[in-house]
Amino acid sequence: MSSMSSHSHGVRRGRREYPYALFLLPGALAFLAVIVVPFLMNTGISLTHWQGVGSPKWAGLANYRELLDDSAFWESFQHSLAMVVAMAVLPTALGLVLAAALFDYIAKHIGTRTASVLRACFYLPQVLPIAVAGIVWSWILAPENGALNEALGAVGLGSLRQDWLGDPDFALYSVMAVMVWVQLGFPLVVFMAGLQRADPSLHEAAELDGASWWRRFWHVTLPQIRPEIYVVLLWCTIAALKVFGAVYVLTKGGPGGATNVPSYFSFQSFFEKTQVGYGSAVSTALTVIILALALVALRLQTRAEDQ
Repeated sequence: MSSMSSHSHGVRRGRREYPYALFLLPGALAFLAVIVVPFLMNTGISLTHWQGVGSPKWAGLANYRELLDDSAFWESFQHSLAMVVAMAVLPTALGLVLAAALFDYIAKHIGTRTASVLRACFYLPQVLPIAVAGIVWSWILAPENGALNEALGAVGLGSLRQDWLGDPDFALYSVMAVMVWVQLGFPLVVFMAGLQRADPSLHEAAELDGASWWRRFWHVTLPQIRPEIYVVLLWCTIAALKVFGAVYVLTKGGPGGATNVPSYFSFQSFFEKTQVGYGSAVSTALTVIILALALVALRLQTRAEDQ
């Protein structure tokens, strides 16, 4: 009897678990079709010399050896690290401070509706298509009749007028500033959601002990939203490493490659130089770097949470 009951229990449990696997099947098939298969095809093309027409010629690891010696690629990768600062480091730091200010001060002293409106305003650039945002910023930063240069001239700072996107000395910093504006809303929203689950009694106890706002923020708030910080840093870093649209709309990698990044470098190899195999090698290398970074970040996050 006991064996029969255990067998029937196992059958019922299998029946309960089986429908959940069916719900996972569409996502697994989509992941296979959209991610795995194109990545494998791209990796295969990266092992060939091909101009997009005709038959590819087997090249082995020649494209990757050329990539290691390509100074233009490594320069674009350095620009990608600058984008990590603009899209991950700075938005995370600013988003923490702004989220704490909206949650601790504005929501409590002015009103939650005002805090919600400000939060929506900060998040608005995330909703705008990057092509639209890029075109608007190209108007603002235009050397002739651009809003920024006109404003500088109007307040008597005409000597500071620059060709913000056309000067190699300023182009990268200008794109970085635009990306800070674009990216800031995402960390802000995530951190405000994290602050809502934080234990308010800890803040009250620290305030009664005479701790300043900054000390409460540093010693009470940050430890409680550490998981959100890890998620934001990882998500924004991945977005920075694969950024393409903003560079394409604002500068097209120029002037003179001053704002080129690996994703746009791969695009140039594909469509402008018709070096499809080499462009595939660039995109494959970038994908491997992003995956490795994501795995390391997840491992560090898991270790920190266990501690």
